[in-house]
Parts: sequence; C-alpha cells; structure tokens
Amino acid sequence: MGIVDVVSVFCTLPRTRRHLKKRKQFQTVEMKMRIDCEGCERKVRKALEGMEGVSSVEVAPRQHKVTVAGYVDAGKVMRRLARRTGKRVEPWPYVPYDVVAHPYAPGAYDKKAPPGYVRNVVADPAAAPLARASSTEVRYTAAFSDENPNAACAVM
Repeated sequence: MGIVDVVSVFCTLPRTRRHLKKRKQFQTVEMKMRIDCEGCERKVRKALEGMEGVSSVEVAPRQHKVTVAGYVDAGKVMRRLARRTGKRVEPWPYVPYDVVAHPYAPGAYDKKAPPGYVRNVVADPAAAPLARASSTEVRYTAAFSDENPNAACAVM
C-alpha cells in the first residue's frame, strides 16, 4: 500500500448526492387575480419582481391575468402574491377557444372568460364529460363531414 492509496481513501467523494440542491426548471406561471387600477398593477409588479428566480412579470389588467416567467415554483409565487397584495389568487383556469372540442358546452363555456378563451375542461375531470360529444353526436357530425362527401348519400 503506497502513499497514493492512503491519500485516495481520505479524498473520496461522497457516494450520495443528498447535499446537492435540485435546480428548478424554467417555467411560466399564469394566474388569475382581480386587478382594478394601476395601483394594483404596480403592487403586483413590486411583489413579484423582487422574488428570487423571476425573469419577467407581465400583467394584463383587462383580462385579470398575471404571467410570471423564471426559475420559480408556482405555489410559492401564488402564496407570495396573495400575501403581499391581500387579494385572492388562483391558477389561470382558461385555455384558448381552439383547444376545446366543444367550447359552447355547459362545462366549458364561461361568461367571465376573456375573449377567445373558455374554461379548461381538458384538465378538469369534473367538467370534462359535459364538454365531450356523445356517440350519437359523433356519428351525425361524421356523416356530414367534408372529408367524406359520399356519407350524406348513404343517409339520404
């Protein structure tokens, strides 16, 4: 046993990676929050721009939407925003109109949604059955589709 073996015993790296901190992923967090005036908008920006890991903050007061991009955790951002502003904050519940198969179904349509958006029934299992077509609806819509022009002849 030489000097190299003795030194290597004392200089080994730890086998566990417990001490290494897991890095956060870059993500975009969209939230719905009531924004009444320019003062509310300034308060939101001030609360979020000082947060560690935040790259950008976008506030759309007409849509009541706050978008935060950066290496952050969505839950921490929402808790901080609610605590600093004193207002209710919830995840953005809407998706673009084109994503949902039946946007005017009772589960998807929402009068409070901004223009071009409907409620996210794809992720919400409680409202999803209301926004899906039944088998008879699918059969009728497939019979009169542009992709199969001879199907209408079979019905008539």
